[in-house]
Amino acid sequence: MPNTFLTPSVIAREALMVLRNNLVFGGLVHRDYSQEFTAKIGDTVTIRKPATFEAKEFSEASGIDVQTVTEGSTTVKLDKHLDVSFEITSRELTLSLDEFNERVLTPAMQPFAQKIDEYLAGLYVDVPYYAGTAGSAPSAADDIANCGKVLNINKAPMTNRNIVLDPVAQAKLIVLDSFMEVDKAGTSEALRNANLGRLLGFDTYMDQNIKDHTKGTLAAGTGQKITVKGAVAAGAVQMTLDDDSDSASALAGKVNKGDILLINSKPYIITKEATAADGEIAVDFYPASPGFSDNDEVTVIANHTANLAFHKNAFALVTRPLALPMGTDKAEYVSYDGLGVRVVQGYDTKYKKDVISLDMLCGVKTLTPELACRLLG
Repeated sequence: MPNTFLTPSVIAREALMVLRNNLVFGGLVHRDYSQEFTAKIGDTVTIRKPATFEAKEFSEASGIDVQTVTEGSTTVKLDKHLDVSFEITSRELTLSLDEFNERVLTPAMQPFAQKIDEYLAGLYVDVPYYAGTAGSAPSAADDIANCGKVLNINKAPMTNRNIVLDPVAQAKLIVLDSFMEVDKAGTSEALRNANLGRLLGFDTYMDQNIKDHTKGTLAAGTGQKITVKGAVAAGAVQMTLDDDSDSASALAGKVNKGDILLINSKPYIITKEATAADGEIAVDFYPASPGFSDNDEVTVIANHTANLAFHKNAFALVTRPLALPMGTDKAEYVSYDGLGVRVVQGYDTKYKKDVISLDMLCGVKTLTPELACRLLG
């Protein structure tokens, strides 16, 4: 006899708790959820950006300066529809909630958490700011401190800062003497779990979904350098590159989205893939130019692992409710803390099997690149 307590509503609530407990990136970023309307795959929604204020000096003569709550807004495409559907037997429906959670829900929801973390880790392509050395895994406290330096220069808030490391970087950092001391790592439990705890202003985590970045093939001619072609006005987000050869330019290859260019010691991100033609290449980049001169030298940062240090409001995870299907009362949508999961229990008449389907609709977005920093590995 089926367990009357394992209703779609109960399953959805438990699935949501399992998802929250397994997220790494997804638990560290700004989350946006609204029940105002249901959505479908491919919809674009408008979300509020977290409010910002400016600290101003108080004057007894003029009094306080009342500021408007400026949240701003941005659009996010809901292009991720995650689904795990599985056959369920009458025997499994008789399990206690704890047993059902362990045997069924946890294995079903872990892939959801992995996918969400993959999507968020992939947002590194929007972040031009970096610390560390490409091709060399972070291995010293200085590496984390330098991420803090970058965020401080960009005036990121001091609270809600996180670093998420790949397994190689975490393995190198966890064994350092300064991190092995319990009083510096936080708690002995943090060490037992191979989690660095809170260090140098960052809550530090490991995630197996950290991305490796492969730069494009752009290269100058033999013995030449990649350079800016012509002066680029302040505020521009497009420019042309060639090389500094006196004869016909031999610049060739392409740039990939997420490539980091160094110009006058400052980093810029390539926002769109482009390919060189006739010895030059037109590229889109961020942040805007402060004003480049003709023949300013350009360096492309090498292949690297894109560990990420960031403030919570650098990135957003956006979810919206999915409509409940018609023709069944065994369906439920449950949301909590910026996440939502739909559960539909049905019967496959073709194969005569009971089926439970878990799904969610989401999208991810970089809100403020200045609140993030790549830690190169």
